[in-house]
Amino acid sequence: MLSDALSLAIDLPRSPPDWRRLGNELPFEWIEAALEAKGKASIRRRRLPAQQVVWLVIALALYRHLSIKEILDDLDLAVPELEGVYVTASAVCQARQRLGAEPLRWLFECSAQAWHQEDHSAYLFHGMSLLAMDGTTLRLADSEANRTHFGAQKYAAGRVANHPQAKGVTLTAVPTHLILDARFGPYATSEAAFAKDLIGSIPDSSLTIFDSGFLSAEILCNLAGQGHCRHYLIPAKSNTRWKLIEGTVEDGLVEMEVSDSAMRKDPTLPASWRARAVRIGDGTGTLKYLLTSLTDKKTITAKQVVDCYWRRWAIETSYRELKQTMLGSAHTLRSMTVDGTMQEIWGALIAYNLVRIEIAKAALEAKCQPTDISFVLALHTIQFELFIAAATQAQGKLPATLSRLRARLVLDLKTQRPDREFERVVKAKAQRYPVTRLMSSA
Repeated sequence: MLSDALSLAIDLPRSPPDWRRLGNELPFEWIEAALEAKGKASIRRRRLPAQQVVWLVIALALYRHLSIKEILDDLDLAVPELEGVYVTASAVCQARQRLGAEPLRWLFECSAQAWHQEDHSAYLFHGMSLLAMDGTTLRLADSEANRTHFGAQKYAAGRVANHPQAKGVTLTAVPTHLILDARFGPYATSEAAFAKDLIGSIPDSSLTIFDSGFLSAEILCNLAGQGHCRHYLIPAKSNTRWKLIEGTVEDGLVEMEVSDSAMRKDPTLPASWRARAVRIGDGTGTLKYLLTSLTDKKTITAKQVVDCYWRRWAIETSYRELKQTMLGSAHTLRSMTVDGTMQEIWGALIAYNLVRIEIAKAALEAKCQPTDISFVLALHTIQFELFIAAATQAQGKLPATLSRLRARLVLDLKTQRPDREFERVVKAKAQRYPVTRLMSSA
């Protein structure tokens, strides 16, 4: 749990830190293993050893509205035993540079897989884990290093975005919003390229929901062909062509040819592939189709397929929670270097998952869905509890702190959120100069 996992940050002893006091959610063995795997374990005695810097990077995301100095002081993250040795801003910068990004990435991947396995059986869809894959972007600090490596969005007439941007794709558990894996890199890299790397991270007995931009035989055939019982659900594009093999136009088995360009990229692909096509309405009267590898109509009906697809919007909510709520709608990330930027991204993903796993645990105790608990309330509660624990030196009070934290998380459940009254539709794009056009037409 988050309170246990951050026990080091809120309860530093007067002697060298006892890493065994970390909780079950992010045990110190994982941190030590991450540092050893990447050769970053601290040898010298420092006020900010590598283990402490890991927690500092995570805290940078939890307290995006605070400076690094404020986080160090308020959470008392520096080892207190070295009297007369003060932590300066340059020392923090050097400590982060020594740590690098790879230990944080290793820790994120290890913890995400372990946390997903803990309670996933409580949120299965017909015996399968329900996942979603989609892409996003992050604005970065404007530095020459970031611009050279990550690049930025380009507009008409050769204009370039004001800040460099990192593009990424995440694999998210739909019921809990827990991020299982992610890929981030230069803006010029396509989301499909990141998705291909993430295919191997999709667990067996799962259904992954995609956006239409990932409609590719190379992605979908490799997903369904590898592992055991791995299925996909994705909307068809307007120009997707197929031949009806059996069934009806509302719900039938279709066959699609693999393009020559896809065959050149991956010669192992078959000449054609089959999927189930289910027709739906998009709320505007236009008919569209969903393609899925769940071909057994008796086990999963067409209505269940459609209802499952609409849950894909949960991943958009997770991006909002991460970028707007947790990172405080900050215009850019903090780091000016490429390695520091990637370190910050992995730290933010770990911090987000820590909040999400605490919400999932509280939801199980309250016998409700994780999405019934407000992420904003959870984040603010966790931030408040950590500050109070650090200020009061709450040694031996973690069980009471955890109990109080979870009790506060479920207080908002009495206020039921209203159900959606209308179907999701694409809104009309706002006109840039409505007044000018009105005058010219007159």
